[in-house]
Amino acid sequence: MTSETPGAGSALRDSARRTLRLEQQAIDALAARLDEAFDHACELILACRGRVVVTGMGKSGHIAGKIAATLASTGTPAFFVHPGEASHGDLGMITPGDVVLALSNSGETAEVTALLPLLKRMKVPLISMTGRPTSSLGRHADAHLDTGVEREACPLDLAPTASTTAALAMGDALAVALLESRGFTAEDFALSHPGGSLGKRLLLRVSDLMHSGSRLPRVPLGSPLRDALLEITRQGLGFTCVVAPDGRLAGVYTDGDLRRTLDLHSDLSGLSVDDVMTCPGKRTTPETLAAEAVSLMEDHRISALAVVDDEGRPVGALHMHDLLASGVI
Repeated sequence: MTSETPGAGSALRDSARRTLRLEQQAIDALAARLDEAFDHACELILACRGRVVVTGMGKSGHIAGKIAATLASTGTPAFFVHPGEASHGDLGMITPGDVVLALSNSGETAEVTALLPLLKRMKVPLISMTGRPTSSLGRHADAHLDTGVEREACPLDLAPTASTTAALAMGDALAVALLESRGFTAEDFALSHPGGSLGKRLLLRVSDLMHSGSRLPRVPLGSPLRDALLEITRQGLGFTCVVAPDGRLAGVYTDGDLRRTLDLHSDLSGLSVDDVMTCPGKRTTPETLAAEAVSLMEDHRISALAVVDDEGRPVGALHMHDLLASGVI
């Protein structure tokens, strides 16, 4: 076991709480400073025909990279450019149709301010995010976002802590304001995240997962119950569709229906599936989002659904196992 000096744990937690309070205060102060400059920054980005090029050096560079990623995933094409590399060839990544978002707490970072004359020459709009509005970067920007903090959370007031938190929060505020202005939807978000669980929940449709063709369990209306039980066993989906003469879904017969049938009837030999099926039965469509089908199953405590077309004809069968295997749930 590791021995602990008396009171050491409390001192560590006190330090953590002090840090969190200072960073919270830094974020709270941002809201009071939001003004027309924020609106103008959003307008510049919304009018941008190209991409938002985000840049910053050191810790600001790390924050800039995250802001670029957040913008890109919420409907604003963006990427990060290292300011040092920009002066050595990467400036070619910036085109006249772009907007540059530059981060520097001091507003005087040499690698960033070195880009100012080049951006002016290219007539590329500049949005700056600094802690000093009167700095070189603040004064030369088309829109300046003030992310200054009273002090860093670092007890030496040296390590970028509260200032980087404030910049990150301002970047999130910018991304969300743009997202809402563009009418960006959850499905739009999923299109840029197709490999994640969110993408699966928002992009996969019932048609992507359902069993169809020869794998669709079905028996005609009027079939002996024995035939329905054989079809359930053969397909292994826990139910069968019962199809009317016009091809429409008349009802379903499930494992649960079988248990209820056994409770009510001692002799199954003379029964027709019509006598004991669930009518009309829960159903969905091929175009329905798989996540919506999950909700339908959960709400009604069932494990399978019939899938019907616009005319009500069964075209597929969906089982909860298919949804589990796909990662939708």
